[in-house]
Amino acid sequence: MRVGVLTGGGDCPGLNAVIRAVVRKGVKEYGDEFVGFRDGWKGPLEGLTMPLGIDQVRGILPRGGTILGSSRTNPFSIEGGVEQIKANLAAAGVDALIAIGGEDTLGVATKLHDLGVKVVGVPKTIDNDLSGTDFTFGFDTAVNIASEAIDRLHTTAESHHRVLVVEVMGRHAGWIALHAGIAGGANVVLIPERPFDIEEVCRYVETRFETKYAVIMVVSEGAVPIEAEDDSGMTLLTGEKDAFGHVRLGGIGERLANEIEARTGKEARAVVLGHIQRGGTPTAFDRWLATRFGLQAIGAVHDGDFGTMMALRGTSIVRVPLSEGTAELKLVSPEEYAEAEVFFG
Repeated sequence: MRVGVLTGGGDCPGLNAVIRAVVRKGVKEYGDEFVGFRDGWKGPLEGLTMPLGIDQVRGILPRGGTILGSSRTNPFSIEGGVEQIKANLAAAGVDALIAIGGEDTLGVATKLHDLGVKVVGVPKTIDNDLSGTDFTFGFDTAVNIASEAIDRLHTTAESHHRVLVVEVMGRHAGWIALHAGIAGGANVVLIPERPFDIEEVCRYVETRFETKYAVIMVVSEGAVPIEAEDDSGMTLLTGEKDAFGHVRLGGIGERLANEIEARTGKEARAVVLGHIQRGGTPTAFDRWLATRFGLQAIGAVHDGDFGTMMALRGTSIVRVPLSEGTAELKLVSPEEYAEAEVFFG
């Protein structure tokens, strides 16, 4: 069988581990040939390919990013895009396609499956917001990076008696902020699922300083004040949108730091981790999870189980419909957020 592989959306630690597992098992157990499509959905859309075999996947397990490249190309926003993809898959002799990506990439895969393309999905996002799976690879790495940064910032905050606001990724889901905030001993965690009251935040700051300790605050990039409970209240870098209609977020950390300093008189600084969270070598957990996803994905191809997504349930890898993984976002529940609130102030 000739199998195509692509990676779409933002890069993520563990992508190369998936590619390696797919190719190693496909060649060894099934005698497959592989076609690597470059730069996400742009690859099959424009016929951009690269060789993908045992030689190409040697040594890539610990590498971050993706050897296939990525993009946020949306073929459904391009006239004739679907027809181009079908034609290019046929021209490359591809019998099936493995798409590795997040909500947008797998959303395209879902629609293509409905239109007759034989596709299997592997969930990827550092935000951990895909439903249907307990965890996505990349998330553990992002949390570890954010937690280490918070650990380092504690000493500076205490030395200078400052409020340090750490802005982490999380457009609609606050999983990174929640996990890193708890692991790093943050005094306040703000997430998109729970609009915040700036006066309450300032009270936490004042309470913390009354105990002679400085403040570490972790905030998701998509967090909004309580008076604006929809996307219109998000803090934007620009008003531009990508091919999937997403605006570029950023700046909530600086916005909060300025507001806190103005209201409390305490010196406040913002630290934006940005792309540092998604770069570099994946953790052992993410390598393990990504590898298992890849092994199961090529198995699904040979079982003819198309239109499915690999998912972690407990310690087992199972297959769920692609539509289940992309139908809705997995958000932080009030009960999970309440666990972090115990440590506020």
